[in-house]
Amino acid sequence: MRVPLAILAVVLLSPVAAFAQRLSGDVIPEHYGLWFAPNLATDTFTGRATINARAVTGTRAITLHAAELTLGEVRITAGGRTQTATVSMDAERETATLTVPEPIAEGPMTVDIAYTGVLNDKLRGFYKSVSNGRSYAVTQLEATDARRAFPSFDEPRFKATFDISLTVDAADTVISNGRQVTDVPGPDAGTHTVTFARTPKMSTYLVAMLVGDFVCHGGTTDGTAIRVCSTPDKLAQTRFALEAAQQQLAFFNGYFGIRYPFDKLDIIGVPDFAAGAMENAGAITFRERLLLVDDATASDDQRRAVASIVAHEIAHQWFGNLVTMTWWDDIWLNEGFATWAANKPLAAWRPDWHLELNVAGELQTALGLDTLATTRAIRTRVETPAEINEVFDPIAYEKTASVLAMIEAYVGPANFRRGVSSYLKRFAFGNAAGEDFWTEMRRVTGKPVDAVMRSFVDQPGAPLLSVDSTCVGGRGNIRLSQQRFSLTPSTTPGPPQTWTFPACVKQASGTARCEVLSAPTRTLSVAGCRAPFVNAGSRGYYLTEYTPAHLSTLARDPSGLTAPERLSLLGDEWRLVRAGRHDVGAYLDVASAWAAEASPDVLEELAARLAYVGTSVASDGQRPAFHAWVRRRFGPALAAVGVPGQASDPDDTHRRRAALLGILDDAGDPDARRRARELADVYLSTPAAVPPALVRTVLRVAASGGDSTLYDRYLGRLHNASGRPDEYDRFLRALVSFRSPDLVSRTLDFALSTDVRSQDAPTLVAGLLGAPWGRDLAWRFLQDKWPDLTAKLGVFQGIPAVLGAVAGFCDQATADAIRGFFATNPVPAAARILDQAVERIQSCVALGRRQATPFATWLAAAG
Repeated sequence: MRVPLAILAVVLLSPVAAFAQRLSGDVIPEHYGLWFAPNLATDTFTGRATINARAVTGTRAITLHAAELTLGEVRITAGGRTQTATVSMDAERETATLTVPEPIAEGPMTVDIAYTGVLNDKLRGFYKSVSNGRSYAVTQLEATDARRAFPSFDEPRFKATFDISLTVDAADTVISNGRQVTDVPGPDAGTHTVTFARTPKMSTYLVAMLVGDFVCHGGTTDGTAIRVCSTPDKLAQTRFALEAAQQQLAFFNGYFGIRYPFDKLDIIGVPDFAAGAMENAGAITFRERLLLVDDATASDDQRRAVASIVAHEIAHQWFGNLVTMTWWDDIWLNEGFATWAANKPLAAWRPDWHLELNVAGELQTALGLDTLATTRAIRTRVETPAEINEVFDPIAYEKTASVLAMIEAYVGPANFRRGVSSYLKRFAFGNAAGEDFWTEMRRVTGKPVDAVMRSFVDQPGAPLLSVDSTCVGGRGNIRLSQQRFSLTPSTTPGPPQTWTFPACVKQASGTARCEVLSAPTRTLSVAGCRAPFVNAGSRGYYLTEYTPAHLSTLARDPSGLTAPERLSLLGDEWRLVRAGRHDVGAYLDVASAWAAEASPDVLEELAARLAYVGTSVASDGQRPAFHAWVRRRFGPALAAVGVPGQASDPDDTHRRRAALLGILDDAGDPDARRRARELADVYLSTPAAVPPALVRTVLRVAASGGDSTLYDRYLGRLHNASGRPDEYDRFLRALVSFRSPDLVSRTLDFALSTDVRSQDAPTLVAGLLGAPWGRDLAWRFLQDKWPDLTAKLGVFQGIPAVLGAVAGFCDQATADAIRGFFATNPVPAAARILDQAVERIQSCVALGRRQATPFATWLAAAG
């Protein structure tokens, strides 16, 4: 699925209540027969569940999961006798206990349950979606919401087969996990019943059902039928995703050496969807914007994003669906592997997309969270649904993927591939834990993969390698010292840490010398005396600290570094500045030297950091001089590349223009804003006249100086773009960039209106919480409208996204106010996110304090 300190308190204070969230395992399900009859007019559904199970011990009571369901008659058949059970519901634990008069012996049994439920508006369980004047019924069951659709043993370890059928209105189509095997009229007039093929063994959270007027484009790959489906008005936008899915399925079939394990593959765009996408076995569901592509207006960036998420979800059919983690503490076995694997088919299909930069960007995303004291280990104990929801974060996704990429580079791609394939074959249609993976990898590769993985999986944080290099007799002697890095050193918990990992030094020849480090210090000898770059290829999951002279040498000759290595150097140096280990002037000197940077990914990294310096390091009095320096350094680069350029220019050239335009807008460049406003006017009248890769930045920069007239034009285009999800999103996000207090207030009110779907409202509220011009108004709005926000957004997706955005503040008083507000309005599903947001605020405060004098000195010298 693509979608992020309290744990110790939970473990210490409530172990019994927490552990009680899990079922005992006394009864093991083997097969579900499920029938559903959703009523889209009344937002309800009727269901019947027949569960074939096995009692491990004799018992009179069976406990399974059920939430927000009303159970009717329940019968249990075992040993040739059928008994009617009494039902006891526990709403807090989300369970139902079924008790019969006479004991059930060890062995097989059948549980028959009739029940009813509600098609809710919370985008979880079996829920209602609305589009084009009609309702749809769809499911989103990960992580713990299958129990809202049917009574079940709703834990990943309880894999079973499923027979699924639905009775729906005669005009509606139905999609589920298996291929359709029958479609017969009735049983009532105006209805039909659709039955699907039995699934292989899978976990409950992977069940999928979609009811509505979905239409599909189809094809085949290696004999597997593939369809990409949407509401009827968007069918033309499904073609690119189908092309991508066909390529990816063929690639993974060959790469894993295991054919796609299900009998068909449907990929469906859903009008209302809380997550980005969900890997349901054989029936992947998507937020429309992340699946549908308008060929006439899409940029390569959009195509790459869609192809990447499609690849992530298809990879899950092996990682997560074929082999499933035993419990949610190992969710990284699903999400991290899918994140790592998604880059593989794309790199083979579209080398011009430079997927190596995507890999480097994922590493930077992970380090952005993992350098906080409030980070967590990849494997973190979780028990309750709220705790489980919290571990779907960059640690599970990007950190795990980066650690896997590091190990792959260390053992070699062919060896790593053999190990992965062996692991998948060994645990196919079963469950696995982290130890199962790394034990198999060590056996296959003969390398200490287990030691490397254990050091990264079971302890939090990231190592910092401090580099001290000397040259003797034409050879470099490099002393490497490792320690845990923390953005807020004074709050780093626990004793000193060390990791086992391969460190790769780029030698003067350009080749890499790699050694596995495990001790706190190690000295390497390399050929040549050129200033070495430690983390060749940007594949190592660690930060590197150089002396100022060493850093200056690397910065003066960026051509000696690949784009991923330049991205790594910038990310590491910025975090060293944040932690107070280096002065901000060192970072700004690198930025100055790289103003003509050719890689848009590197420029985008620079843009974010320069904007942060302008708002959180420069004082009100210093800001004009700093912005003038930015304009002097980066204005010529934008002038050289030109705006808007030629429509035929490569997409990366347009992305470079966009990044430079954003840098100059943040520095208050009037010419950049004037040019953006002109292009925004052109786009509003003739969309095809503006290169797609420029559109989002042009709309944003134009809005930064925009008035109510432009705001109304954006709003009008947003309302008219309902059939084009990406166009809708362009204008939705651009609303956040209007800076007038009146327009900020309008945007916040708009977020809570019925004109904005609950899935889209966090974009507006979180965007303004993170914007210097909007955060004060947005914070007051959040406090004033808290009940309305929680009702609309839900505490399992939308509210956590909003809470993460409060990290945009930079003063202790607001940090205290945030703590106080959420002490009385707790959100257990976002407790760690809130801790991390407050730590980021405190880090920002410390940054301003630490860097005040160094920044003033640098600014005076920079003129």
